[in-house]
Formats: sequence, C-alpha cells, structure tokens
Amino acid sequence: MSANRKFEITDARGGAAINVRVVTQAEKTEIVGIQDDGVLKVRLVSSPAGDTSANTELLEFLAKLLGVTAANLEIVAGAGGREKIISIEGVSSQQVEQILFKQ
Repeated sequence: MSANRKFEITDARGGAAINVRVVTQAEKTEIVGIQDDGVLKVRLVSSPAGDTSANTELLEFLAKLLGVTAANLEIVAGAGGREKIISIEGVSSQQVEQILFKQ
C-alpha cells in the first residue's frame, strides 16, 4: 500500500468497502483512527489477528457501530492477517464515512 494513499470508502454492489488494520490484545475494542496510509485502525480485545474470534469480534463491532447485522459484513480479503478489506452490504460509502467520523 502506498504511504500517500488517503482513507477511502468505496461503493460496492449494494454497499461499501473499507480497508482495516487490526491490533489485537487491546484493553478494549475501539476505533483508533485513520492511519497515514489511509487504513482504518481498530483495536480488538481478541487475540491473535486472523483468529476466527478476532474476525468475529471485528465484524460484530463494525456491524453494531454501523447499525447493521454482522451478516451484512464480510471480510473479502485478509481474513488471516492484520490488514483486511471489509465489505458492508446495505450501507452507502457516505453513510459509513459519516458514522466513522462521528467517533
């Protein structure tokens, strides 16, 4: 990923997609912010990254935040690593941006 890349929420068929970097074994699950490379950084209580429980925690956290069910979210790339692409069905990129930047 380019260091000059800005945070980007893209429109996908029926929803949006975001790039996320997870940090596991945190004290609490929370959004940290947008990194210099444009990736949304999220801390998770679960351990380790890529573990099924960490992926589940991430999807459930984002779903609750975005007001959709976890079934509306899917890790479309990076399920086994720290960097992931999350597809969000039923929410526009504009809605995702408004919700994330309210944090």
